[in-house]
Amino acid sequence: MELKDQLTSISGSLGHLLPELILLAALVIVLVLGLILKKNKQAILHAISFIALLLAFFVTIQNWPQQPHSLFGGMMRLDDFSSFFKLLFFTGGFLTIIISPRKEERAAPEYAILILAIVLGSCLLAMSMNFVMVLLSLELISLSSYVLAGFAFDRKSAEGSLKYFLFGTVATACMIYGMSLIYGLSGTLDFSSNQFIEALMDNHSELLVVASFLIIAGLLFKISAVPFHLWAPDVYESAPTAVVAFLSVVPKLAGFAILIKIVLSLNLFGQSMITWGTVVAVISLLSILVGNLSALVQTNPKRMLAYSSIAQSGFLLIGLATISMEGIHFSMFYSVIFLLMNFLVFATLKQFENSISIESINNFSGLGRNSFLLAFSLLIGLIALTGLPPTAGFTAKLLLFTSLWSAYQDSQSIILIILFIVGLVNTVVALFYYLKIPYLLFLKVPATGAAPLKTSYSGNLLHLILVVMLIYLFLAPSGLMGWINQITFVL
Repeated sequence: MELKDQLTSISGSLGHLLPELILLAALVIVLVLGLILKKNKQAILHAISFIALLLAFFVTIQNWPQQPHSLFGGMMRLDDFSSFFKLLFFTGGFLTIIISPRKEERAAPEYAILILAIVLGSCLLAMSMNFVMVLLSLELISLSSYVLAGFAFDRKSAEGSLKYFLFGTVATACMIYGMSLIYGLSGTLDFSSNQFIEALMDNHSELLVVASFLIIAGLLFKISAVPFHLWAPDVYESAPTAVVAFLSVVPKLAGFAILIKIVLSLNLFGQSMITWGTVVAVISLLSILVGNLSALVQTNPKRMLAYSSIAQSGFLLIGLATISMEGIHFSMFYSVIFLLMNFLVFATLKQFENSISIESINNFSGLGRNSFLLAFSLLIGLIALTGLPPTAGFTAKLLLFTSLWSAYQDSQSIILIILFIVGLVNTVVALFYYLKIPYLLFLKVPATGAAPLKTSYSGNLLHLILVVMLIYLFLAPSGLMGWINQITFVL
């Protein structure tokens, strides 16, 4: 291809990246204004970031791709699958801006820049079709996440950030080594190309197995699935609550989106020497078990939610374990609900944090009497995470178990029925730790001299919107599910 044709291809590709260009422009503006502004810096930079994320959200909807577009010579692909996840990333970004504090001048402008950088990296990762692009996108997300995790500016936060960095560095090194082996075996880094598929179909060496698992290991770290979950409890406990809400959703869903692509690619249309459905089912099973059983003994609410998030990663993987379009669609539905209920829980925790210490679950004793609306919002969020009606968490888990049962009937795989039973049992187990906080909120006597909780109209409005959405999607899930069913995903 001549230079002129290459430049034409690049300029044509840029036209399809308008949401990402908006984020990039906002990032530069925030950086420059952060150096110039002296007063109300944090509020102004948050407002710019929020507007950019909201604008990118609506631009994505306005320019919804009717057919896939290959970008930059096949490095990325814009389709309805990647656009769906981009909407989730933008939503996670502006919800984080809403619940973030605006009076910590020491956090400006780096805080807003890191949020925008992670959302930008997540968008690029969801569109990636080449291992080089996967690595670059992941590093943009990871490096920004390591710094953001330390934004409490204390010793514990620095320790959590360092652990996150060290674990992440090892996971990235494993993934790079796996990618290099795959390149040596296939002769290409484009994991959707015919050359890649044909080369791996003809190769039955143990080296392919090692390479595949090294790549998957790096992605499992990003979604905090077992056995690559050890960083999560320390980071969740030590990082600011708004940051934890963001890191628990956006990077996780970005990792999940690219994991779907790579697992389906390595599956080689069912001709792989590795039974990837079984592998994903085992990881899902272990994540659910370890996450829920570890959460049972936690006394710190954020640490408890860290193990809960590990279990939620296991539920996300159930749809992928079926290696079917139906299962993937149900996991995408679960992704939407996961975003809503996670942000509801962390947003309410952030409100409680403004008035009390949340170092221990016992600190919530009797606070439901001081602020019923705030306590009720937290109750709905925890019920949704458990998977109980009348919330969409129940609908999401019901759909996942439906796809799992259908996959078992088709394949008669013993691991799928074990995952089905363990998943159901663990939904009951989750009750014992998710409902600890509501029990203390409403049924325990408040501490003597407990001060009224500080709430805000904007915070209460956000909680109300999220609660209504979770209940509405329980009563009428067909609209969202019908839209997701129209998304066609082809490698």
